[in-house]
Amino acid sequence: MTGGLGLRAAIGIPVGAAVAFALIGAGFLNYDTAYSLLWGGDLLHGRKPDFDVPLAPTPHPLATLLGMALTPFGDVGQTLWVIIAFLSLGALGWVTYELGAHWFGPAAGIVAALLILTRVPVLSFGVRAYFDIPYVALVLGAILAEARGKDPRLVLTLLGLAGSLRPEAWGFAIVYVAWKRDARLIPWAAAAPLIWMAHDLVIAGNPLHSLLDTQDNAKDLQRITGLDDVPLTVPRRLGEILREPGLLGAAAGGILVLAFMRRRAALPIAAGFVSIGAFCVLAAAGLPILGRYLLLPAALLAVFAGAGVFGWLMLDRDHPWRTRWAAIGAVTILVAIVFTPSQVDRIQSLRGAMHTQQDILADLHAISDEIACEPVAVPNHRPVPHIALWTGIAPAEIVSAQLEQPTSGSYIDPATERVERNFTLDPRDPKRLTASVPAGFEETARNASWVLASRC
Repeated sequence: MTGGLGLRAAIGIPVGAAVAFALIGAGFLNYDTAYSLLWGGDLLHGRKPDFDVPLAPTPHPLATLLGMALTPFGDVGQTLWVIIAFLSLGALGWVTYELGAHWFGPAAGIVAALLILTRVPVLSFGVRAYFDIPYVALVLGAILAEARGKDPRLVLTLLGLAGSLRPEAWGFAIVYVAWKRDARLIPWAAAAPLIWMAHDLVIAGNPLHSLLDTQDNAKDLQRITGLDDVPLTVPRRLGEILREPGLLGAAAGGILVLAFMRRRAALPIAAGFVSIGAFCVLAAAGLPILGRYLLLPAALLAVFAGAGVFGWLMLDRDHPWRTRWAAIGAVTILVAIVFTPSQVDRIQSLRGAMHTQQDILADLHAISDEIACEPVAVPNHRPVPHIALWTGIAPAEIVSAQLEQPTSGSYIDPATERVERNFTLDPRDPKRLTASVPAGFEETARNASWVLASRC
């Protein structure tokens, strides 16, 4: 990207990241990201990553590569990944603005960016460094490149990067090549799935490891799968992301744009259908139906919400619907104002929850430094990759007490009910944190969140 667009990106991405940080003020690596950093470190040091540890997450090629790049920085590498996570949020806000501004004017772009950057699920997944945020930003970047008439190879490069984080981007690439009717673009579209399968074949010995392992984890964590639940899940999850003002604006914008700016609506509507179609394919393949997989269609709906508020500025001054559209936009703004206090409460609640999680992780890091003997046991799987990162102990040597009761070594246990409540692996995890030190173990260290007991 060159010229004005590049300058706007250089300004807009840090500004968006700063907005996200100002709203939440905390950031850390989630379970999946911590494992990616571990696996990248294994590859950098010539070791084969162990994908067979219990409840190992799905490996993502681009995340593994980033893990390799950040490993030499030690603990600072984790901080750098968090910074990248905030910049990804900034990139999401910036590209959402650019799409809204390109199709429906700068004012619509500002509304779209503010809407997506103040949604609680977006902030929640972003500050925890989930891969879904950079994935969405990359796909939206590809849509922006196409909207601005850029080289199709740039579009497919961005989709290829996105496709090394989430497989839904493969569907976008296939549809795009079919639309362009250019066989020379097929290798560009095939690159991401081939790289992913090669990654799995070399490291895990099975080109379909990611698919099969994700299916198994969905069963173990009792997650919802299958097409039957899609009609109910999609509207509910989109509503949870955008909330009432966003949904109202998107509905109004979609109807008005289709009525008076149909040509402008073609690409975003097509992208929305492809994103929902890709979601359905994953559901049919037995993969979990998660709300974060709908962040992309939510971002596209945010663009339409911007159009619903300020799209009328793109109409001729004498257009009969200009005043009516402006009135609809004004009503949408009033509804947003009415719902602002509840949205502020949600963001404040999220801020508190993220600070709690960050404090618990910091205490876990501190007590991990006191581990005197191995093996190490923990109350469930969630602490495993973090302790492995901080201590250098292999994840396979850190055992969940839910699977195997330790008889010697070290055991890290929650110190309070607050930790038990806030440090589960997954909301649907049927096995919660427990608070029972194994017989024969004696307490050797304690802080606000954790107790370390040993029997060396």
